[in-house]
Amino acid sequence: MIEIRMHGRGGQGVVLASEILAHALFLEGKEVQSFPSFGAERRGAPVVAFIRCDTNPIRKRTEIRQPDHVIVMAPVLLDMGVPFTQGLKKGGTLLLNYSRDMQSLSAYADYSVYVVDATPVAVKYKLGTATVPIVNCVMVGAFAGATSLVSLDSLAEAIKRRISVRPEDNILAARDAAKAVRAVTWEQKKYA
Repeated sequence: MIEIRMHGRGGQGVVLASEILAHALFLEGKEVQSFPSFGAERRGAPVVAFIRCDTNPIRKRTEIRQPDHVIVMAPVLLDMGVPFTQGLKKGGTLLLNYSRDMQSLSAYADYSVYVVDATPVAVKYKLGTATVPIVNCVMVGAFAGATSLVSLDSLAEAIKRRISVRPEDNILAARDAAKAVRAVTWEQKKYA
């Protein structure tokens, strides 16, 4: 079983991103689960979403405490001390919406770290507003590019089925992010 945890803030589309990713995995013949966890339902509040996928039926019905992959959609969560790597398996994938100094990522040396600057991609395709971009499709596209766990074609189909407003722009943003995501190498962490 593969377990994924997404962290973000209210208004970024974290819950929808988890549903899109789960739908894309389902289209590829996997059994899936997707569910959110959040406190106060307000813009900017921390939101966590969970996804499980397997080739066998999934009987587990709990929050994901030891994920294989973590996606962080809001760069501000790094500054807020949100424990998004808590329980992440050693060597697990950590995908960050990130554009700053790579040296500050050395705290995550136990993981396979990938970064994408999702905000300009969302702004380019006018997803949300310039001040509040919605990076959900950008981040699932970057996840596909980083992990190859799901194909871009399946993501595109899931986006068409789940997003009714400008799905083509969301698909283009996901494809751009899949090309733009990059692994943070140990040399970058050490010398950046």
